[in-house]
Amino acid sequence: MLVTTKEMFEKSRKEGYAIVAPDYWDSNSCRTYVETAEELGVPVILSFAQAHQDMLSLEEAFTLGKFYGEKASVPVALHLDHGQDLETVKKAVDMGFTSVMIDASAKPYEENVTLTREACEYAHARGVVVEAELGHVGSGDVITSENMEALREDKNIYTEVEMAKKFVEETGVDSLAVSIGTSHGLYKGTPVIDFERLHELRDALAIPLVLHGGSGSGDENLERCATEGISKINVFTDFTVAAIEAVKGEDYINWYKLMKDANSAISEKLKFYFRLFHTGKAG
Repeated sequence: MLVTTKEMFEKSRKEGYAIVAPDYWDSNSCRTYVETAEELGVPVILSFAQAHQDMLSLEEAFTLGKFYGEKASVPVALHLDHGQDLETVKKAVDMGFTSVMIDASAKPYEENVTLTREACEYAHARGVVVEAELGHVGSGDVITSENMEALREDKNIYTEVEMAKKFVEETGVDSLAVSIGTSHGLYKGTPVIDFERLHELRDALAIPLVLHGGSGSGDENLERCATEGISKINVFTDFTVAAIEAVKGEDYINWYKLMKDANSAISEKLKFYFRLFHTGKAG
């Protein structure tokens, strides 16, 4: 069944777990995510990143997500991940995505506020919820034990509590992706999560918090995030790595068998994260 993340987050915040938001890039990954969620009887957020339009058009992504989401026996939210411009965000809302993200985190604060507020006004009028980001979660600028102190001084890295409170008030956003030490893509070192900042943000904000850059962030780190204030954790890279590792070294002559093995590895990785994040109290 297709739902908005609002319904999912109300339950996850109350019961103290996070929901996995895996990015899909084709029909195989989309179907695998939903089937895996159904197998465990847990909710899932199907995310399609605007940056992946080289693999699927927005129209194709919506059609796939709607098809698998509507036929699912578990709650499924169809989410536009990292919407880069208002035109695409509004297009996703009009199509029927139940959740959208406007990512203006790399822009100046006031511009982020303006874009997010407009996205919220448009989406809310149509029954769609909005995620935004404050404190840029980049790629490659990983926070490690070696560079943590230096990066703490960069106001664009960590999400500041008072600024976050102001941002939520000024925009009316439904959930907020925060920067507490993760980065997109493959890590160059071991990430150091600022749990003190997470707790401060959790206590200061009434809306759900989101963590981007879940892949490779460390199992202990992620489990703590899921149970100490984060309601949604984005994962992508680990699924593609799992698929590659599953077929590496095999002398395949059958493409169908290769795809089945890759999909199976993706499913097992997703099960791992459902359990690690205590999603729906997955067993």
